[in-house]
Amino acid sequence: MTAKPIRIGTRGSKLALWQANWVKSKLEGLYPDLHIELEVIKTSGDKILDVPLAKVGGKGLFVKEIEQALVDGQIDIAVHSMKDMPGDLPESLCIGVVPEREVPYDILISQGDKPIKALPKGARVGTSSLRRASQLLYMRPDIEIFPLRGNLDTRIKKLTSENLDAIILAGAGVKRLNLEHVISEYIDPDIILPAVGQGALCIEVRKADPPVHELIAPLDHAETNRIVKSERAFLKRLEGGCQVPMAAFGRIDADTLTLAGMVAETDGSIMHHQTISGPVAQAEAIGHDLAGRLIDRGADQIIARLSEEEHS
Repeated sequence: MTAKPIRIGTRGSKLALWQANWVKSKLEGLYPDLHIELEVIKTSGDKILDVPLAKVGGKGLFVKEIEQALVDGQIDIAVHSMKDMPGDLPESLCIGVVPEREVPYDILISQGDKPIKALPKGARVGTSSLRRASQLLYMRPDIEIFPLRGNLDTRIKKLTSENLDAIILAGAGVKRLNLEHVISEYIDPDIILPAVGQGALCIEVRKADPPVHELIAPLDHAETNRIVKSERAFLKRLEGGCQVPMAAFGRIDADTLTLAGMVAETDGSIMHHQTISGPVAQAEAIGHDLAGRLIDRGADQIIARLSEEEHS
C-alpha cells in the first residue's frame, strides 16, 4: 500500500461531495493510517446551467475534466454517479469497483403530494432528462415538460418558484441528502425505467495502478457490479449520443439476472421496450442481447435519426 496521500477527485455539488466523503470514510475505516484528500474539480456540466444537457454534450459533461485529472495523475480515484458515465471510457481508465446500489428509482415531488397518475391534465412537470420526459409523455401526452437544471436543492425549489405541478429526480440523491420527506412517490419502473447505473456509484481508477485497485477492492458489491455491467453493455451497444432517450434496469433473483430496456422518441410517440432474463454469469451478454433485440424492433432507426439531428 502506498504511503503517499490518496487523492479523490469529485465535483463540488452537495451530492457529489456526499458521495466522495462516503468513499473517503469507508476507506478510512478500512485503513486508519491512510491519508485521503478530496480534490474538487469543476466540470463543463457544472458551468453550463442554462441549456439542457442533451444540447451541449450530454452526461459526459459531468465526468470529462475529472477523468482528465485521473489520466494526468492529479488524482488517484474519481468518484462519479454511475448514471453520468458514458458507454466508453478513456483507454487508460477503468471502473475499479461498484459499491452497493442505493434506491435506483426516480421520484416525483408534486404540489399536493399527488402521485404521477393523478397529476392534472396539462400538468407542468420539470425535468431535463430526455429519458424521463419521453416515458412520461408516452403515458401522459397531455403533460407539458419544463427544463430543470441545477443542483438538487435548486431543482426542488423550482417546483414552487417556476409554478410547476411536479418535478422528477433520481431517488438516490434525495435519499443520500436526507430529503426523503419531500418525496411524493417512488415512480414504478413500469412507468419510468431508471437510467443505466442509476443509484450506483462509480469508482474510476487508472488501469495501471495495482496499489489503488487493491486499496478499493473491499468496496465492491458483487451483485450491483454484475447488474451495472449488464446495463452498461446495453448502453455501449446502443450508444447513440445524448439526444436519444434510453434506459436499462437490471435485477438479480438467485442466479437469474432480469434486464429491462427501452429506447423512445423524444416526444414519447414511439417506445421500444423489452425484458429478458439469463444467468447472472452472462450479465454483459444479456445487456448486449437486449440491445440487439430493440435494434431489431426499430430502435436503431430512432438512434440514427436523433444522432443525425444532434450533429446537423
